[in-house]
Amino acid sequence: MPFAPRIWLATLGCAKNQVDSEKILGRLAAAGFGAAAAPGEAEVVMVNTCAFVEAARRESIDAILEAAGQKAPGACLVVLGCLAQRYRAELAAALPEADAVVPIEQYGDLVDRLAALTGWEPEGPRSEPRDILHEVLRPTPATPYAYLKVAEGCDKPCAFCAIPQFRGPQRSRRPAEVRAEAQALAAAGVGEVVLVAQDLTGYGQDLGTPGGLASLLRFLSDVEGLRRLRLLYLHPREVSDDLIQEMAVNPVVAPYFDLSLQHSSGGLLRAMRRPGDGEAHLALIDHIRAAAPEAALRSSFIVGFPGETDEDVAGLGAFLEAAQLDWAGFFPFSAEEGTPAALLPGSVPGEEAAERVRRLSNLQEGITARRNAAQVGRVAEVLVDLVEDGIAVGRSHREAPEIDGMILLDRGRAGDWLQVRVTGSYGSDTVAEVLA
Repeated sequence: MPFAPRIWLATLGCAKNQVDSEKILGRLAAAGFGAAAAPGEAEVVMVNTCAFVEAARRESIDAILEAAGQKAPGACLVVLGCLAQRYRAELAAALPEADAVVPIEQYGDLVDRLAALTGWEPEGPRSEPRDILHEVLRPTPATPYAYLKVAEGCDKPCAFCAIPQFRGPQRSRRPAEVRAEAQALAAAGVGEVVLVAQDLTGYGQDLGTPGGLASLLRFLSDVEGLRRLRLLYLHPREVSDDLIQEMAVNPVVAPYFDLSLQHSSGGLLRAMRRPGDGEAHLALIDHIRAAAPEAALRSSFIVGFPGETDEDVAGLGAFLEAAQLDWAGFFPFSAEEGTPAALLPGSVPGEEAAERVRRLSNLQEGITARRNAAQVGRVAEVLVDLVEDGIAVGRSHREAPEIDGMILLDRGRAGDWLQVRVTGSYGSDTVAEVLA
C-alpha cells in the first residue's frame, strides 16, 4: 500500500473501553496510520466491543455486522475489546466478515497485525510490549472532559460478574504515571478529569500505596489547569472516612459519590457476594451527606437476581424513597457464563425482571425530578461541554458526563467554566442563567 492506511474505530461499552480506544488510536498514529472520518473512507475498520452482559454482547455483534456493511470493498475489519478477549475462537469461527480478532492481551502486537493485513510498512514504532493501561499517547480530546483509567482488572469476588475472567486481576498504575497523564490532558485543554477503573476504590492495594485512592486525589489536585476531578464506581466496602473527607473538602474533587450498591436486600447481597443491606447503605449515605451536604449520589442496581421476590423489590423501592439518590440505574440480571450466580436456583423470568426494572426506574425518575427541582434558585459552577443547536450544554459537580442529566444555559462556549443560577428543571435536566 503506497500511502498510510486510514483507521476508523467504533467503541462500545463503558468509559474504560473508551480510554482503551483512545490509547489504541494514539499508538497507531505514532506508527504513522491515518484517521478516517467515516467507516467507508477507511482501509481498516475496527470495533472495540463490550461483553459485560448478554445485551452488550448482542449490541457488539450488531455493531460488527453493521461495520462490515459500511466498510469499503477491500477494507479490513478488525474486532477488538472484551468480546474478542472472552470469545476469541468463537468469534473467529462465527464471523467470517472479520479479518482479525485481536484480544486485549494482544494489543501490543496490533501495529504489526494491521501492517500485515494492509501490506503497509509502519513509519514509527511497531510492537509495544507495554500493557495498553500504561500507554500515554492519546488523540487531542474532543471534549473539555476526559476519562483517565487508573487501574485495570478486579480482585472482587462478586458472584454475578465475569470481568475478572477477561480483564484479569487488579493492576494499579503508579501515582506518578497517573499524574503525568492528567497533566497531559490538562495541557490539551481538559478541565475535568474523570477517574475510572473496574475497582476504583481498590486503587493502589496491589502496589501497597499508602492512602490508596484518597492519597491519589491529593497528589493530583494541584495539576495545572485541572479544575475538577470526578470518581466513577465506588465499592461501598472501601468508601473510607478518609476518602469521604477528601471528597468533601478538596475543592478540586467533585463531591459526587457513585456508589455501586446493587440492591437493598441483605440476603440477595450475600448471594451476590456484596456487602451490606439497605440499613447499612442508608447509614453510609447519611455519613456522606453529613460530611458533604452538597454531595450528589448515584448508584446502580441489579434487578431479577436469582431468588429475588416481590417483597425484595418492594424493599428496594422503599430504600430508594428513603435514600433520595440524585441518580440511579437499574439493570436486569444477566446469567454470565462461568460465574457462581449463573448456577443459582430461583431464576426470575426475563419479562418479570424487565417489568421490575421499569417500575423501579419510574420511581427513581420521580425522585430525580424532585432532587433537580430543589436546585432551582441555587448557584453552581458549570463546565460547558458543548454548544448544540445554539444552546450551551453544561454540567455542575452533580452531573457526570454521558450518564446523568444536563444543564441548559442561556450562553457559553465549549470549555467555559461559568457561575450560573438554576432557573428551572425538567425531569432529569435543569435550566440556568449565566451570572455576569
